[in-house]
Amino acid sequence: MVAGIGVDIVVVQDLRRRMERSVGLEERVFDPTESSWCRGMADPWQHFAARFAAKEAVMKALGTGWSGGVGFRDIVVVRDAEGPPRVVLHGEAGRRVASAGGRVSISLSHAGGTAIAFAVFETGEVRA
Repeated sequence: MVAGIGVDIVVVQDLRRRMERSVGLEERVFDPTESSWCRGMADPWQHFAARFAAKEAVMKALGTGWSGGVGFRDIVVVRDAEGPPRVVLHGEAGRRVASAGGRVSISLSHAGGTAIAFAVFETGEVRA
């Protein structure tokens, strides 16, 4: 059963400016594996923006927003060699999903200087 959905859109250059001006922002928001993956891409900023949007979309899907004890680093976007991006949840985000017997699925996209993410929080019996 769908328990929550979330969507977020980020202007790539806005996030880039914030990250370049705010010392430590990258470390506060992104897991080292996310940073490494993004920085290995030809245009890292669109990938950072998509992951930032994913984190906010997941928070919305969980119903917490920036409150409720869920932090940016509790939500890690990973990508297997040939699979779609997915989230690994830690801390309060992980506890919420596990206690509901659920999972969170995401979809990411970027074009025209923006990145968007959509998240679905499913509970109960979920398909594999």
